Parts: sequence; C-alpha cells; structure tokens
Amino acid sequence: MKHSIEVSGNHATVFLKDKIHVNDASLLRDDMLEVISQGITDFRIDLSELIYIDSSGLGTLVTVNKRTKGRVTLIGAQGLPLELIKRTRLDKVFNLE
Repeated sequence: MKHSIEVSGNHATVFLKDKIHVNDASLLRDDMLEVISQGITDFRIDLSELIYIDSSGLGTLVTVNKRTKGRVTLIGAQGLPLELIKRTRLDKVFNLE
C-alpha cells in the first residue's frame, strides 16, 4: 500500500493506493493519529485508487473517525472496497462521495 497525507489548514486529505493489509493499516493508523494530534479535525480519504482493504484497514478508518472531533469523508470508493464498506454498514457511519 502507498499512502500520502496532505494537510491544509484544519483539513487533511489522505490518498490510499493499491491494497491495505494488516501491516499497512498500522502504519496508516499511526500517521493519521499523528495528524489528529496536530489538531486536524476534518479528513477526506480518497479511495479512488484503492483495490483492496481488509478488516484491519476498515478498523483504522473507524479509529480515525472516533478520534477526530470533526468529519471523515470517504471519496471515490469503488469495487471491493465499496462493497466491503456497504456490507459492514460503514456507509451509515461515514460520509461517502
């Protein structure tokens, strides 16, 4: 997995590419929690180039949603990641675009 985080003001955009497995999820979680500790409250997570996410990756998204005092929006989800988000009913938790 490749990920990058761009911060602008009180907002962060997270770009996820390829696949998220258990090892990737812990690195992603640590990076995103570091951004939250800097006071960032609104996240846009771009899933448009993500082809697979496992339960640990979904757990990371939930953790970030719980820890931030703002809003987490998932954008561009498609294919298997979107299917898993819907099957786990996380589409009721997150804003989807």
